[in-house]
Amino acid sequence: MQHIVPFLWYDGQAEAAATLYTSVFPNSQIDSVQRLPDGRTAVVEFTLFGQPYRAMDGGPGHPHSDAISFQVDVDDQAELDHAWNALMADGGRPLACGWLTDRWGVAWQITPRRLGELLATPDDGVRARVFAAMLEMVKIDLPALEAAAAHVD
Repeated sequence: MQHIVPFLWYDGQAEAAATLYTSVFPNSQIDSVQRLPDGRTAVVEFTLFGQPYRAMDGGPGHPHSDAISFQVDVDDQAELDHAWNALMADGGRPLACGWLTDRWGVAWQITPRRLGELLATPDDGVRARVFAAMLEMVKIDLPALEAAAAHVD
């Protein structure tokens, strides 16, 4: 049993958001949809990567911000591209360094696990080159990060 469940507020789009998110990530599904007496969605319970979430159609006035984001660690460029493209579809906005906001304004970081490994290396030169390369990127380009790590001045 989860003791903390992320709870997201939407303006009439909770079910659409949960449907998109569960279509993008493995081990994900919509678990239940609670409806108001008039049939509109009230709360959607869904699972992403085995983690439960809830989303509510609470109405306007509470927009999402970058102050809270969801970081998705991916294994390779293909997985990164798939998640990035799906979350950017229909009005998402790219930010920087692997960050984007989806069409509802939810902030996501789509990050290859390898980036963390490269930034944790004891080699100061590798860390500096990889970090500098990342700062120039919007969507993370894993082959370019590997090239930056391998480059010797």
